[in-house]
Amino acid sequence: MTASNGLAEASLPSSQSAEHTHHHHHEHTNHTSETVNSAHPHVHSEESLRRIVNRLSRIEGHIRGIKTMVQQNSPCPDVLLQIAAVRGALDKVARIVLDEHLTECIARASENGNIDVEIEQLKAALDRFLP
Repeated sequence: MTASNGLAEASLPSSQSAEHTHHHHHEHTNHTSETVNSAHPHVHSEESLRRIVNRLSRIEGHIRGIKTMVQQNSPCPDVLLQIAAVRGALDKVARIVLDEHLTECIARASENGNIDVEIEQLKAALDRFLP
């Protein structure tokens, strides 16, 4: 298992084809952990969702590989290298999700006049996400 197992795939283009769309509603939580409904329906292309899910599936497999390495008493530096690769891959997925949120969801909220709510929810999410 190496760090070059496809986790460092090229990033998604910032403008996804809207030919096929997928509507999903999900909830956002605030700092008090109470659940609040999103200010907008999330509409993302099927291709975008597929790419993100595929990346997460590869990360999931990579984590299972690290677990196997630990069970087999692999050298600690090798395990740490693989953990670093997973961190990098997760950061890449987060960047893609954030980029899509900014280009699609925030832009849509601005057009619909509820940008303030979306910005506050984004700030709350970033407060939890960033160290």
